[in-house]
Amino acid sequence: MGMLAIVISLALLMYFAYRGVTVLLLAPVMGLLAVVLSGDGSFLLPIYTSTFMTALSGYVLQFLPIFLLGSLFGQLMADSGAANTLARWIVQSLGERRAIVSVVVACSLLTYGGVSLFVVAFALYPVAVSLFKAANVPKRLIPATIALGAFTFTMTALPGTPSIQNAIPIPYFGTNVFAAPGLGLIAACFMFAGGLWWLQRRAAQARAKGEGFGEHPEHEEQAQPEQPASHGRWSVMPVPLALLPLLLVVGINALFTYVVFPSVDFSFLGERFANMDPQKVVGLWSLIIALAVACLALVLLRLGRWTDLKESVNKGIFGFMLPLFNTASEVGYGAVIASLAGFAIIRDAVLNVSPHNPLISEAIAMNILAGITGSSSGGLSIALQTLGADYLAMANAAGISPELLHRVAVMAAGGMDTLPHCGAIITLLAICKLNHRQSYRDIATVTILVPLPALVLVITLGTLFGSF
Repeated sequence: MGMLAIVISLALLMYFAYRGVTVLLLAPVMGLLAVVLSGDGSFLLPIYTSTFMTALSGYVLQFLPIFLLGSLFGQLMADSGAANTLARWIVQSLGERRAIVSVVVACSLLTYGGVSLFVVAFALYPVAVSLFKAANVPKRLIPATIALGAFTFTMTALPGTPSIQNAIPIPYFGTNVFAAPGLGLIAACFMFAGGLWWLQRRAAQARAKGEGFGEHPEHEEQAQPEQPASHGRWSVMPVPLALLPLLLVVGINALFTYVVFPSVDFSFLGERFANMDPQKVVGLWSLIIALAVACLALVLLRLGRWTDLKESVNKGIFGFMLPLFNTASEVGYGAVIASLAGFAIIRDAVLNVSPHNPLISEAIAMNILAGITGSSSGGLSIALQTLGADYLAMANAAGISPELLHRVAVMAAGGMDTLPHCGAIITLLAICKLNHRQSYRDIATVTILVPLPALVLVITLGTLFGSF
């Protein structure tokens, strides 16, 4: 009955999430429904206050600065004109005939530099429209093109990427965002090449059939008009200055990760922070410093040229709250499910999938939970909250590096997360004014069918040669 309660709860969570109900309401309600159905109804309120809220608040406490600074950085990149400058520079460099490549490269550069994928989608959509129309490539391929550049290799595989997904395993495994860099680069190249091959093939098929950009209402197809140089996100900014904040995010992160913090003796923290393990937090500290410096640099670079700096800062700060609490609510839901007796059966079954190679078990668990929640960060957080310690112990026993465990976890969470009920996919389609029937097949191919073989490749190479 306990397992049935969990299955019913998860099925309803997926259904209502696809129907657009906010996870802020769904997570506690579906978690408590599972409690009632499992026969623990008498503990309903204690489980809500002591299990759900404790897990939620713990996640917020741990990752609030990453969400906050990431959201602020993305907003400043957009409103300073840096994001638009870089996008148009890449397009001009590669040419209109390479419309698909131009959009993928522009998206990947911005997301790898720390710009929120939603900011990237909004910034690149009008550019993509004008490019695809000029190259006579079907508009229905725009969402998949943006998704390949923003939702795949720059989110999960490239070493040093400041995505929240790449930061979540740090406190569980004592790693950093550069974990298994060689394997990450191999996976990133695989995803980039595979996704690009598919999109180019689909464009060629459409061209052979005589299908062009397509018939769409004229007002939807026009890119954003050019605005005066002082007008926020459409302002003109020199390319080197636009690139500088992105380089600062990656460069400062690497500097503190590999040079500054390894040379610091943290023994002085023992008296005041006895329960803190510096090894499990320095990766987060490096990312926090890098994002903070990049935000400050953006403000100073455009000092005196901001349309309304206060509005941009406030919008960036307020923008972090919903993504953070959505993910934290999913973590709370996972903690409630993990507290039920039926979960022990599920946990043991997952852990015993491949007892001698926890990478396989970890990949399956992350994919399943990311698919159920429709969120890579949510699924990853739930899995590590409930199974992270088990996987680390299994990896240590098998002689597997925590860095390899980190990279496989992040890549696996970026596999099945983009099922049709995924909030990011629904938002992307809304931005592009398209629907699932028109574009989801190509989105699923580049965000699920291409990343999964890349994950298998990393697990295989990691098992044979270890982390590198």
